[in-house]
Amino acid sequence: MQWPSSTYSKELFPSLGEGYALPVFPENSPAWAILDPNSKSGLKGQLLDVISQSTEGVAIEDLDCTYDDSKGPIYISRTAKIGPSVHIIGPCFIGDGAEIRHGAFVREYSWICNDSIVGHCTEIKHSILLPGAKAPHFNYVGDSILGTGVNLGAGTKLSNLRNDGKEVNVRIDGNRHGTGLRKFGAILGENCQLGCNSVTNPGVVIGRDGFVHPNATVTGIFGPSSRIP
Repeated sequence: MQWPSSTYSKELFPSLGEGYALPVFPENSPAWAILDPNSKSGLKGQLLDVISQSTEGVAIEDLDCTYDDSKGPIYISRTAKIGPSVHIIGPCFIGDGAEIRHGAFVREYSWICNDSIVGHCTEIKHSILLPGAKAPHFNYVGDSILGTGVNLGAGTKLSNLRNDGKEVNVRIDGNRHGTGLRKFGAILGENCQLGCNSVTNPGVVIGRDGFVHPNATVTGIFGPSSRIP
């Protein structure tokens, strides 16, 4: 299968450099390949490597939140802000300047990069928020990737599982193609803006600078600067 160039990380996240605490996306596969739970170079493996290399984080016992590290370690930068009534399940990584607001639920394999926001009553699991991405109000982010500058409107949900539990497909030119993933939410390129109460069905890819109107339900793959009603 020859995937559209708009599904590759170089097109979706052109400003993403290399360095500590940044994910490495596959060069010859669509960006969603990093979400493969069985891949040694996927999100799970990379996240554990980053946590093992991280030092001088804050002691979670000193924070006004609850946590569960029985499944894996939790790293929180000393410059991150953790609000009250947050619950965190490891393994996860919360980077410099990141903000986890009151009542957020941060589940296992969440990679919260520098200066990104997980907001009030937002739930995130097995997902990456690249630097400066925001899921600030009543959001669900499952098995998804948010690029730099992405903002989710209040109540936006990135659904990650089909009702029948089968493999998630992506739609290209009206045709369905398998991704090999049972759980796959959305990949949002840099600076995408999603309106309040919008919903993405499993397997959505939106190119950088995309715009989704409020209350929209989104299915498919969209190129850069798309306007989605």
